[in-house]
Amino acid sequence: MPFKRYVEIGRVALVNYGKEYGRLVVIVDVIDQNRALVDAPDMVRSQMNFKRLSLTDIKIEINRVPKKKALIEAMEKADVKNKWEKSSWGRRLIVQQRRAALNDFDRFKLMLAKIKRGGLIRQELAKLKKENAA
Repeated sequence: MPFKRYVEIGRVALVNYGKEYGRLVVIVDVIDQNRALVDAPDMVRSQMNFKRLSLTDIKIEINRVPKKKALIEAMEKADVKNKWEKSSWGRRLIVQQRRAALNDFDRFKLMLAKIKRGGLIRQELAKLKKENAA
C-alpha cells in the first residue's frame, strides 16, 4: 500500500505555506480535487489548496462540515494537541521554534554548554580507552 494518509473528513493537517503556516487544521469538507475546507479552534473556516497542507497520521471522528463547537469537542476528545506534541514531527517543529526564539546570549550559552559536554565525553572516552589498553 503506497499511501497511509488520505485526504478525508476529520484528517488533521499541518499548514506548510501562507499566513496560517505551522498551524494544525482539520479537513471538514473536500471542495474539489485541489481544495479542501479546513477549520481549527482558533481560526476562521476557510478553503485551502492541498499543496498548502501536509497530512498527519492523526484523524478525528467528525461529520461533514460540523459546527465549531462540535469540532472543538471532537479535537479535545481525540487529544489532538498532545498527540501532535508527542509525535516526532511535532517535537522537531517545537525544537525548531525554540531555537529560532533564542537571542545571541542564549546561543552563546548553548555553545559553551556543548563545548563543555564535548570535553567531558572526550575525557570519559580517553579513560575507557586507557582501561581497555591496559
